[in-house]
Amino acid sequence: MGIGSPRSAFAGLRRGFVAIALFSAVVNILMLAGPLYMLQVYDRVLTSHSVPTLVALSVLLAGLYVVMGTLDAIRSRALVKIGHSIDLTAAPSVFARVLREPLSKNPDPASRRALSDLDQIRQFFSGAGLAALFDLPWIPIYLAIVYLIHPVLGLVATGGALVLVAIATFTNHRARRLAAAASAAGAERAALAEAARRNADVIAGLGMEGALGARFAALNDRFLGASARASEVVGTAGVVTKVCRLALQSAVLGTGAYLAIDGAVTGGAMIAAAIIMARGLQPIETVVQHWRSLLSARAAYRNLKDELTGTSVPEPMQLPPPARALRVDRVTVLAPESRTPLVLDASLSVSAGSIVGVIGASGSGKSTVARTLVGAWTPVRGRVMLDCAPLDQWPRADLARHIGYLPQDVELFDASVAENIARMEASPDAEAVIAAARSAGIHERVLSLPEGYQTRIGECGSILSAGQRQRLALARALYRDPFLVVLDEPNANLDAEGEAALVAALEAVRRRGGIAVVIAHRPGAVRVADQIAIMEAGRIARFGAREEILGARAARPGGRRAAKAASLAVANDATDVKAAEERA
Repeated sequence: MGIGSPRSAFAGLRRGFVAIALFSAVVNILMLAGPLYMLQVYDRVLTSHSVPTLVALSVLLAGLYVVMGTLDAIRSRALVKIGHSIDLTAAPSVFARVLREPLSKNPDPASRRALSDLDQIRQFFSGAGLAALFDLPWIPIYLAIVYLIHPVLGLVATGGALVLVAIATFTNHRARRLAAAASAAGAERAALAEAARRNADVIAGLGMEGALGARFAALNDRFLGASARASEVVGTAGVVTKVCRLALQSAVLGTGAYLAIDGAVTGGAMIAAAIIMARGLQPIETVVQHWRSLLSARAAYRNLKDELTGTSVPEPMQLPPPARALRVDRVTVLAPESRTPLVLDASLSVSAGSIVGVIGASGSGKSTVARTLVGAWTPVRGRVMLDCAPLDQWPRADLARHIGYLPQDVELFDASVAENIARMEASPDAEAVIAAARSAGIHERVLSLPEGYQTRIGECGSILSAGQRQRLALARALYRDPFLVVLDEPNANLDAEGEAALVAALEAVRRRGGIAVVIAHRPGAVRVADQIAIMEAGRIARFGAREEILGARAARPGGRRAAKAASLAVANDATDVKAAEERA
């Protein structure tokens, strides 16, 4: 499994954790060096007044501390690298999930924050909370050593440990719900802010700033309230845990002093027991202080678990480039999060070298057909095939090279003109980029830009006019001469020059043996089509040669007026449709 495979994200995690556990074992054993040094100083050096013994013990202790510090630093760096490795391996799959989510039949809102969840997991690996979790199993061993010094001291330490565990359990119970509420409110707040940013012009034009500002303020208040309460719970628990641990250390010292007065333990043993107990219980304090990050990382892992540990779907075998036909076989399509069919039992068959016009009223299912033809939406029944091969049998990257798509709502990226035309390829083919721009009739306009094809066009192509954005998106659809070109309302923002370039581009697709599907609201937009499909209420009501379809429309009762207008529109430029209807 290569980089980006979901299962590979955690494939080596167990081996890494075993190594971290071994480092933690050595570090925790070396942590006993300090208490044992104190024990030897009090019980041996002070009684014997031996300076050489003191020097030898001190040198040994210094060496052990150097080793311990080195291993602890290595452990921390290893955890950071594991976190980065998970991010590096899983990020492509997570990003693919983010792209798939809007197209899913059952969208998961959690997918919208998948990348931030991955960041949360990586940050948790970089923090002190995870390292403390590896130290927790050593608490019984530290307590056992205290028991060996004296059972009474062991009982005091055990009682204190139970108190700290109770505090941690309470913190988990309270903070988990508050953290979940804060996360949900934060996701809603971020979604509203992103929607407002995308529609800033509409908001400004319609004076919606106040209404949306009030809604954002309410969500923000809910988020801050839940977040503050969660922080208060974790912060208070951390303070209480710290105070309890310090008090317990003093209690062990006091109890040890009483036992030393009785002669049950030595002074060195008393101090060593207090230090060992404090060190043994410190991981609980650290975990409580980092409890919120632990909860966040756990929630993020659960959200991404299926993606990170799921089985990879085998990539379909590479197929020869399509060259013969497009076939739609009884296709039924539902919109995401909907059970109502937008397209029902649609069928058509188109040979290479054809231009097909799909016309119909608004809401008849035309754009749904476009999305289905390019594989953006998957039919719930039926198949779309290129050269008898269903779209899902093509490797997605290969299929994308054979399809060009101009959506009704043009979206461009904040990148250069060349990168947008080349579909954001890392190394665009300059000749293919220029050829596509010429086909769309935008080459000269691009050359007039400050940096030509390297000019950044801003978010959504902000430096271009609506017509220029439309033609740039048309060039993107025509890049590398795809076999199937699907254009949804391609002349929506075009002037006469743009219309001429569009017609020339469609003729070029026909001449080179491709297939062009033009979605349009009016017949005039498909005047160069060989075949026409008429959509009515989600069905392809009629499909055939242009002359036959127009004749059928004329033959219907009450259809002569519409047919005459359509014929005039086909004969004239699309901009003259209204005049044609008036003349009819």
